[in-house]
Amino acid sequence: MRGFGFAEHGGLDRLAYVDIPEPAPGPGEVRVRLRAAAFNRLDRFTLEGIPGVAVERPHVLGSDGAGVVDRTGGSDDGVRVGSKVLLNPGIWDGTCDACRAGDEALCRSYRIVGEHLQGTVTRSVVVPGRNVHPLPERLSFAEGAAAPLVFETAWRALATVGRVAPGARVAIVGAGGGVSTAAVQVAKLLGCHVVVASRSAERRERALALGADAFLTFDEEHPLDRALWEESAKRGLDVILDSVGAPTLPRSVRALARGGRVVVIGATAGPTVELDVRTLFWRQASIRGSTMASAREFDEVLAHLAAGRLRPVIEAELPFDRAEEAFRRFDRGHPFGKVVVDAPPD
Repeated sequence: MRGFGFAEHGGLDRLAYVDIPEPAPGPGEVRVRLRAAAFNRLDRFTLEGIPGVAVERPHVLGSDGAGVVDRTGGSDDGVRVGSKVLLNPGIWDGTCDACRAGDEALCRSYRIVGEHLQGTVTRSVVVPGRNVHPLPERLSFAEGAAAPLVFETAWRALATVGRVAPGARVAIVGAGGGVSTAAVQVAKLLGCHVVVASRSAERRERALALGADAFLTFDEEHPLDRALWEESAKRGLDVILDSVGAPTLPRSVRALARGGRVVVIGATAGPTVELDVRTLFWRQASIRGSTMASAREFDEVLAHLAAGRLRPVIEAELPFDRAEEAFRRFDRGHPFGKVVVDAPPD
């Protein structure tokens, strides 16, 4: 079975079409004939090699996917052959204390399709039956592939970990990425005043059209903390969503209001950060990490997608034979939203 990924870790020169065995579902599992898949920032880190994460090689990239169930292994989740579905890419064991408590994202055995397991930029993928969900009627296969990882990440980060409440002042550092475009919508749905902060002024109109209340740019002369502090009328922000890491996290902390929270969902520009912790204890602020979502949180966000209260943002949809072009386009950091790849033909 042909897929797009890599045979050896490294840079973009390692990207390749690879061949892997076609998977067969075991007990409780479902095979999905994919119609569309989408890239995430996680795919770049997987390509490079994540310390402590061993992957089967050759390896297929892609965490998100949507398609049609074509075979089951006796799943008891009510999944039927021929059903149009999208995938929840987070896999949990269902037996640990966290899973039994309903917080599957904290499962010690948590894995992600495309990172720990073979990904979705191929013909078929096998996942547990509980990880496939009916594709909402209002969504195309491409939209179904563009939605899951970014919306579940944004939902948990803001609603659960960030504990945002109506009227909260929320800042999203970065504009245009999949999680950023999802987070703007989630924060507005939760009743927040939303500020998008970016180095790129060209994304202003699209961020505002998504629902952001304000858009600000920052640079070395007008750094992030000063820009956010001034925008908040020198009161600080209640919650700041930071996926950048080293260049922005210390400044995000300095822009917090008393009792504020920075929620870290990534480190795209570097994982090692030096902080002045006095800001934390004086303002009684905190830094919290967040990734993926519980089964309940995924169901919540999927209900909002089905009702049209949230919508996937797609920059481009390309055929499978242009998967490398799609990855490079996504990797340059210029797209506003997700880059989707159609599945290979039968």
